[in-house]
Amino acid sequence: MVTTTQLNPVQDGLVHSYLFLRRAIGCIGLCLPVALIVGNLVVGDGLRDSISGYYYSDVRNVLVGAMCAVGVFLFSYRGYGWVDDLVSDLAAVAAIGVAVFPAAPANPVGDDKVYGVLHLVSAAVFFLSLSYFSLVLFRRNEGEYTPEKAARNRLYLTCGVVMLACLAALVVCNWPMASVTAGWRPALWLETTAILAFGISWLTKGEAILGDSR
Repeated sequence: MVTTTQLNPVQDGLVHSYLFLRRAIGCIGLCLPVALIVGNLVVGDGLRDSISGYYYSDVRNVLVGAMCAVGVFLFSYRGYGWVDDLVSDLAAVAAIGVAVFPAAPANPVGDDKVYGVLHLVSAAVFFLSLSYFSLVLFRRNEGEYTPEKAARNRLYLTCGVVMLACLAALVVCNWPMASVTAGWRPALWLETTAILAFGISWLTKGEAILGDSR
């Protein structure tokens, strides 16, 4: 495996820049649900039915700012080839779409329904793209296949499966089982779980978790 001590200064700078980028994306993923849920409870506004619902709360700017930041970071991220770059750009556009197109309110008027549909599409593309990163891109072998790399691959696989499972459960809970799950706030907890999985996956890729022994 090539270590940073074997790289020239330019390559070393790029490696550290990518590690920072991955860690920044991961930190936002881990911190966002906590900041929204706890922050809104602190100001006495209670729980919302979904992460997207916090757009209509006192912590709206946290949600919008975090998703825009993730979008900018993802635009800067480059993968192994054009397909990876395309997925990264799609995820970036979707992240910004989640921020600028709010979920439909309880009593939509005017263009609220249109924005609500765009929000749902953006959220689905965002999580599907992130699942691709965890299931495919992050699990590729960049060098020596170390025990730590094997452990990371298992964690990436788990995070990717969790995100896809949460998406599937969201569909089930919001349509065929909507009357059964009403009052449980399934969207809030499923979205929170998916976002946390996304954060863990990117922190792992940034070597903040299960890094190789030097």
